[in-house]
Amino acid sequence: MDHFALRDGILHAEDVPLPSIAEEVGTPVYVYSRATLERHARVFREALAGLGTGEQAPLCAFAVKSNPNLSVLKVLQQQGFGADVVSGGELIRALAAGMDPADIVFSGVGKTRAELELGLDKQIGQFNIESREEGEELSEIAVARGEVADAVLRINPDVDAKTHEKISTGKAENKFGMPLMRAREVFAELAVLPGLNLRGVAIHIGSQLLDLEPLETAFAKIGTLVADLRAAGHSITHVDLGGGLGVPYKAGENPPSPAEYGAMVAKATAGWDVKLTFEPGRVIAGNAGVLLTRVVRVKRGGNGPPFVIVDAAMNDLARPALYGAWHDFDAVEPHGERMIANIVGPICETGDTFARDRDCDAVASGDLAVFRTAGAYGATMASSYNSRGFVAEVMVDGDQFAVVADRIDANAIMDAERVPDFLT
Repeated sequence: MDHFALRDGILHAEDVPLPSIAEEVGTPVYVYSRATLERHARVFREALAGLGTGEQAPLCAFAVKSNPNLSVLKVLQQQGFGADVVSGGELIRALAAGMDPADIVFSGVGKTRAELELGLDKQIGQFNIESREEGEELSEIAVARGEVADAVLRINPDVDAKTHEKISTGKAENKFGMPLMRAREVFAELAVLPGLNLRGVAIHIGSQLLDLEPLETAFAKIGTLVADLRAAGHSITHVDLGGGLGVPYKAGENPPSPAEYGAMVAKATAGWDVKLTFEPGRVIAGNAGVLLTRVVRVKRGGNGPPFVIVDAAMNDLARPALYGAWHDFDAVEPHGERMIANIVGPICETGDTFARDRDCDAVASGDLAVFRTAGAYGATMASSYNSRGFVAEVMVDGDQFAVVADRIDANAIMDAERVPDFLT
């Protein structure tokens, strides 16, 4: 459920008509609904409520990579969420949004020495170690500082998440985590290192999962590993189960609900006696945002459908160009007529295509439209390709809205560049 709906023939974000935002802020612009973020956060948290109490209550660590906007993070911080970060920049953002350092987990296969030091500086709750070499480096840094780093070892279970190949992270050929076949050996090597409190394991097999079966398979493997590690004398108190739950981008997609996911987790982890961590991202933010755009013109093609050219482009919303992803395209003021069209942006390459042969609301030059389900992996993946600048972001709260990320135009980007003396 989201809070983007038609009222008197005009699409609203909560109680704000989208044309009001377009008039004041311009287009393209991302629009987020606070009420939707809060609802999704609450539903997800409630679905996991039976998985532990007190110190073993599960930690929900929002995947900052999905939407790092400070206002989005602040909403989730107020809902009791921590953060799953994959860079020093994301760590700084999570802290700036008020998230408790103890509720921050640092994932990612390529943490630099400076980032490991930053995590220790900020006293984060957990490092998710991705290799023996990373664990050894973290140990070395912690010992030199006279500190101990709480950590878990990320495992690659070689499970196909049945999602797009570019967002699959748990198969043997993926770069993430330690292969399951080497997990016991590497865990034993790292567990004895000084400065390292290796207290458990982590797993994350991919994003936009529409089926629980791959997760169940992966969790079963982790359950066996936990038992084996304990049998070998290791203390296992924490398990990070990652994220990955999908959202419906188009009609016919029916991903598992948080309640169904929670029930599966309860069954899969029965008897583990650990504190569980979850890293939801898309399932919280995806349907909480739209990309508001304006039609530049409708261009008649050859023998095929016309081209609806909008002012948003692949630099603003990369998913269709990068993954062939689907985003519903709806008019802000639909009139009941339909058309078949190719929906494209103004960037100078054919990859700047949002949809082909799409049955959509009929639109004309100057009309406003939205790409739906754009609250995750939208603005965070934007670029300045074609010197177009960076898109603005807005948050709606009831009948009010505010710009939560300024539009950065081409001149501002150029101001950061220099022509050296030897060229002048």
